[in-house]
Amino acid sequence: MDLQKWVDKSYDLIIDFGPKVIGAIIIWIIGSWVIKTLLKALRKAMEKRDYDESLKKFLFNLLNWALKIVLIVVVLGTVGVETTSFAAILAAAGLAIGLALQGSLANFAGGVLIMVFKPIRIGDLVEAQGEIGVVKEIEIFTTKLIGLSNREIIIPNAALSNGNIINYSTEGTRRVDLVFGVGYDSDIKKTKEVLMNVLTAHSKILKDPAPTVNVMELADSSINFAVRPWCNTEHYWEVYFEVTEQTKEALDAAGIEIPFPHQVEIQKQG
Repeated sequence: MDLQKWVDKSYDLIIDFGPKVIGAIIIWIIGSWVIKTLLKALRKAMEKRDYDESLKKFLFNLLNWALKIVLIVVVLGTVGVETTSFAAILAAAGLAIGLALQGSLANFAGGVLIMVFKPIRIGDLVEAQGEIGVVKEIEIFTTKLIGLSNREIIIPNAALSNGNIINYSTEGTRRVDLVFGVGYDSDIKKTKEVLMNVLTAHSKILKDPAPTVNVMELADSSINFAVRPWCNTEHYWEVYFEVTEQTKEALDAAGIEIPFPHQVEIQKQG
């Protein structure tokens, strides 16, 4: 008798919930296919518009999870689960998580801004938050730089997106700012000629914009010249160091003194 009751109850359950379960399975299959198709179309659209790789991955994963959550809610509603309560639970959980992770959410928003507006790209030489380095990775919460001394620098995206960023790679060229001082007994025209010869002879210095040499300051013990060559960004330090060395050699060869502090020894008579 008990067995018959269980059979009857099982039969009733199948009659009541069978169509709902089958409908939920059909919705899940069709929904998964639709999500896959939409994501495939999104990927193709991004490839045509040449989106940044970091932005493509971020948007793809975000949309993937959002669509799957919507599909799960729809499937649960089809089976008979009260989705209003479920949505309320999700909202409450989201609020609690949001309050606990305010800093992370700010970094998340900063990462979105960086990937959308692209003030920096992977491979750019940038200065931000007191650090200088080449952009290695732009992640959702942080951006990684490789410093000039090969250090890995990790900057939170919230600080990066809200602070000043100097991007040395955007224009493709940089001006090298150098200052050289010579003695007051030096001939200005001759000194300028020697300095300009050093610049024009260097293979990495650009002809356009043309390098310049000008008297910058009449200092206490020297005439200071502002030397301003231009070069491609990747050649900056090569030009900086080589021009500094070659200028010293050229000034020595021309007999032009670079002043330095002198100590005069006073001997007492008697």
